Amino acid sequence: MKQLAWASIYKDEAACGGQELRNPKFGRAVATVLSSVIFFAFALRLHWFVGAFTAEDADLVNAVAGKLHREQCDLFKGEWIANPEGPAYTNESCRFIEEFRDCMTNGRPDTEYLYWRWKPYDCESPLFNAKKFLNSMRNKSWVFIGDSILRNQFSSLLCLLSKDAEVVREETYRSIICHFPSYNFTLTAISAPYLLKATDEYVNVTVHLDAIDPLWTSRYDDYDYVVISGGHWFLKTTIYCENDTVIGCFYCYGMNLPEFPCDFLYRKALQMAFRFILSSDHKPLVLFRTWNPDHFEFGGWFDGGVCNRTKPYKEGEYGGHDVGHLMRGVEIEEFEKAVAVGAENGTRIRLLDTYHLSVLRPDGHPGSYRLHHPDFSKRLKNDCLHWCLPGPVEAWNDIVMEMLVNEGDLKYSS
Repeated sequence: MKQLAWASIYKDEAACGGQELRNPKFGRAVATVLSSVIFFAFALRLHWFVGAFTAEDADLVNAVAGKLHREQCDLFKGEWIANPEGPAYTNESCRFIEEFRDCMTNGRPDTEYLYWRWKPYDCESPLFNAKKFLNSMRNKSWVFIGDSILRNQFSSLLCLLSKDAEVVREETYRSIICHFPSYNFTLTAISAPYLLKATDEYVNVTVHLDAIDPLWTSRYDDYDYVVISGGHWFLKTTIYCENDTVIGCFYCYGMNLPEFPCDFLYRKALQMAFRFILSSDHKPLVLFRTWNPDHFEFGGWFDGGVCNRTKPYKEGEYGGHDVGHLMRGVEIEEFEKAVAVGAENGTRIRLLDTYHLSVLRPDGHPGSYRLHHPDFSKRLKNDCLHWCLPGPVEAWNDIVMEMLVNEGDLKYSS
């Protein structure tokens, strides 16, 4: 991302039966207990019959019971636990790590941030299995549509997959396309940080609130799986227009234009994007990834903010910045509206809610190690927004794989 207006993050966010049975909390508690009893009774009954079945039948029973358990599990509520095995790849084994995310090559001395994995409270989320993923994705294609943070996740997935397959990489206008010839599988990243039509300038970008970015919409029918995300560029100095007429801006003091709050602008973009997805005759599986938290302390991007912690937070130690809660709230509201419509017309939109698990990882950012062996005698701008590779982002892809299992699009036994 280019020159985010991080000072805006720290502004005031206002701008951008019986009585027991009629008690909603009591009713929810009863429903929770009953659902748990029914599930375990059903699972127990299934396993009671296993002895009379063949091994294949037993595997089927276990798969059904496991699927029921996964469907009850919230993959996004959990904790970071020690992972002595360490990362699935390194800066030496993956040649696709971008320079600014390659913390190990850039001289980061501590390595503890590499030895954690995400553990949901109520189930196991297996670590990413590249061979099983690729076997399930033969003759299919994925696209990541969004900003540099989503490309961070794309690069992580590419590193996970490239261990087990040949990759042919090419770059086109605002796109990275990776082919896996042995599987006829394609992985693409499209840069569309606003999701809307926008100019290519680095400063004073102009965005059309009434037009979707044609770079991704024109190719939407090519993909079987879509991961989409955005948000942070709406904190950048930007001019907005409708009907090719400038109507206002964000963080543009001195331009004599009406100032729009960031949440209003982001909501407009999401509404446009979801409207396109829902109205399309093409129906891929769409994963909408939520807001990415930053961990700047003692300042922001341009005024000396740092992120030098070396361990994850424990639950309750840190909840994120106000702007993150504001923008994620917009995301959840618009996502829920889209899901309701999608349920009627066959559009599969799922929430990849990585916000909370990422909030707990202040140790996973490049910080000053976004450059090779930085000279600490000079004042550097720390990167406390993107993520080191390898690092916490691998958990995002672990969850993606488990979501595919829950959807029936991928089997761990393949």
